[in-house]
Amino acid sequence: MKFLLPAALAALLTVTSAIAGSFPDDLKTGGFVVGCQAWTFNRFTVFEAIDKTAEAGGKVIEFFPGQKLSPEESDIQFSHEPVKGQTRNKGEKLDEAATKAVWEKVKAKLAEKHITPVAYGVVGIPKDEAGARKIFEFAKFFGIKVINTESVDAIDIFEPLVKQYDIKVGFHDHPKRPNDPNYKMWDPEYILSVVKDRDPRIGSCADTGHWVRSGLQPVDCIKILKGHIVSSHLKDLDKKLPSGHDMPWGQGVSDVPGILAEYKAQGFEGPISVEYEFNWDNNVVDAKACLDYIREQGKK
Repeated sequence: MKFLLPAALAALLTVTSAIAGSFPDDLKTGGFVVGCQAWTFNRFTVFEAIDKTAEAGGKVIEFFPGQKLSPEESDIQFSHEPVKGQTRNKGEKLDEAATKAVWEKVKAKLAEKHITPVAYGVVGIPKDEAGARKIFEFAKFFGIKVINTESVDAIDIFEPLVKQYDIKVGFHDHPKRPNDPNYKMWDPEYILSVVKDRDPRIGSCADTGHWVRSGLQPVDCIKILKGHIVSSHLKDLDKKLPSGHDMPWGQGVSDVPGILAEYKAQGFEGPISVEYEFNWDNNVVDAKACLDYIREQGKK
C-alpha cells in the first residue's frame, strides 16, 4: 500500500473539498444548494430581492454589485463598475468600503427571512491586492463561499486570497461576441486552460443559458470543465438563439435534466442561481417554478 506524504494528502483533501463543496444539507433543495441571483430582481432593492427569494421558496441568494439597499434607503447601493451590459444605479453606494453598520443591516434582513448568501457576482476584481482583498473581506463578512467574476487578468492577484480566505472564485461566461474576438469567456476550453493549473478553488461559474446563446450544448461544456465548476447560473431558454429568453426550468429548449444529472455525476452540489432575465417586473412566479422543478427532480 502506498502512503501519501502529509503535503500530498493535504493537497488531495483540498481538491476533494473544492469539488464536493461545503454546504450543510439544510441549505439544499432537490439535492442542490440553489436559490436566486439577486439580478433576477434588479429592478428592486437588496431588501426586496431577499423578500422575493424567500417568496419563491429559495434558501440562498447570490448578491450582485450595484443594487440599491432598500426602499427606505434607496440611494445606497453596491458601487462596483458593472459587467459590460449592466447599468449601475446612481446615488450613495454600498460596497466593500461601506461601513459595517450598512452590512449589518443586510445581514439582519437575511436573518429575518432565513436566507443565506452563498455567492457574489459578477464582480470585477481589481489587479491590486488591496482592492481585491476588499471583495474577499466583504465575502467573509457575509459567509459567502464563491465570488463570480470575469477578471482573468487579476488571477495572479486573487489566487493567494483564495487560499488565505478559503473562498472560491468562479469565472463567469457571457455569450460569444461576434464583433469581439478577444472575448473568450464563452468558451469552456478557454476557461479550462485558465483554471486547470491553478488552485482547485478557482474554476467556472457555469452560465448554461449563455452557453446556449453561444451555440454550445451545456452538458458538453460541463463535461469539458469536469471538476472545475464552482458555481452556476442555470437557465432554460425558449429557443437556441442569441435572442432566446428565460423560461421556467423544464419548459424551454435547454436540457435541464441532463445538466442536473451531469452536475450530480460530478459531485457538484452548488451554489446554483436562478438568474431569470425576463418578465422583470413580476418574475417571482417564474423563479418559484424553477425552484419547484429542481425540488421535484430531487424526488426522482
